[in-house]
Amino acid sequence: MAKRESIYTKDVILVMIASFCFMFSNMYCNPLINGYAQKLGASSTFAGVIAGMMSLVAMFLRPIAGNLTDRISKYRLASWGGLLSFIGVTGYIFVPNSGLLMLFRLINGTGYVLCTVCMTTWLASLVPLSHVGEAMGLYGIMNALAMAFAPAVSINLYHVIGYRPAIIVSAAAALLVAVIVQFVSDRSVPVKKLRSNGSGRIKIIQKSALPVAAMTALFAIPYFATQADIVTYVEQRHLTVAVGAYFMIYAAVLLVIRLCLRTKFDTVRFGKWLIISLLANVFYLIMLSIMKTNWEMALAAAGMAMGYGIIYSVCQSTALMLAPQGEQGLASSTFFLGVDIGMTLGPVLGGLIDQYLPLKAFYPVMLIIVPIIFLIYLGDRKELNGAVAKH
Repeated sequence: MAKRESIYTKDVILVMIASFCFMFSNMYCNPLINGYAQKLGASSTFAGVIAGMMSLVAMFLRPIAGNLTDRISKYRLASWGGLLSFIGVTGYIFVPNSGLLMLFRLINGTGYVLCTVCMTTWLASLVPLSHVGEAMGLYGIMNALAMAFAPAVSINLYHVIGYRPAIIVSAAAALLVAVIVQFVSDRSVPVKKLRSNGSGRIKIIQKSALPVAAMTALFAIPYFATQADIVTYVEQRHLTVAVGAYFMIYAAVLLVIRLCLRTKFDTVRFGKWLIISLLANVFYLIMLSIMKTNWEMALAAAGMAMGYGIIYSVCQSTALMLAPQGEQGLASSTFFLGVDIGMTLGPVLGGLIDQYLPLKAFYPVMLIIVPIIFLIYLGDRKELNGAVAKH
């Protein structure tokens, strides 16, 4: 029985490796797009639009991807997603102007949506229901490592060889996604009875997962504001800290935490994780506010790993556990819609704070998310805490 319940199967490992390559490809390009667009002639405003186009496309296409995931093979969607990402990123290399760069950014964004939704659902379908939380924790580790390492590699590499040659690495990673999924045996074809759910209607969101998505969006705002603005924040405060190591520390701490707690995600109720994450969020926002040395920066990164890093996996697995089996793809797309909203609002809010408020208020203002998240939890605490009982 122990062997049958194990999540470390060939298919699970292959899907996780493919998800790492997919996330690496997308996160690799993010720090380069703005500067590359301006090099191609875009204004700073248009370059910002091009950079943000992926998350904007994602918000509109999530429901479509979710419904497709509940209706057709996850293998097919992952293959399409990997190929579209490859076409989009390869287009970056050859475009002569910023207008065409926008077009290929849209293609890349479509691949991004398909992969994020279907791979999460695919992985959940490959493990026993009692291990979904553990699987999402490991899946989150792969994503977090890709999100930490990819920007560091791309920023250092483009300084040496330039934008176009550096982007080839991202295209290769996207192509690997389409190749790797060919070796997954379980193609995860939805059962017709489950996917119909008694009606052929297209749904926009999975209602049970909506509170989870709302909390995910709020947790994501300071995370993505930090991702976009921490370098500028350090420069404006004239701090002598090794800011380039911030997300590397975050990834290292997150790796240790998730490996130590991997089995707990399937047994501990949502409310306990939420309290831990809220306290950790308060801690890292305060640390960033008072940061003057590398020690405070490291503590902030560790706090972010304990806060956003943990709740991300908890929310992801909870969304899947709350949804009916025939709406797993829709639940996944609803969860990622929350991520997309946070990814969009974080940098926007950061820019507004930077423009209209004193620099010292940048992180304290973001503490407003804490009571809002707690109020959402109070309204749905019975359902959220009961998710683990569905095992």
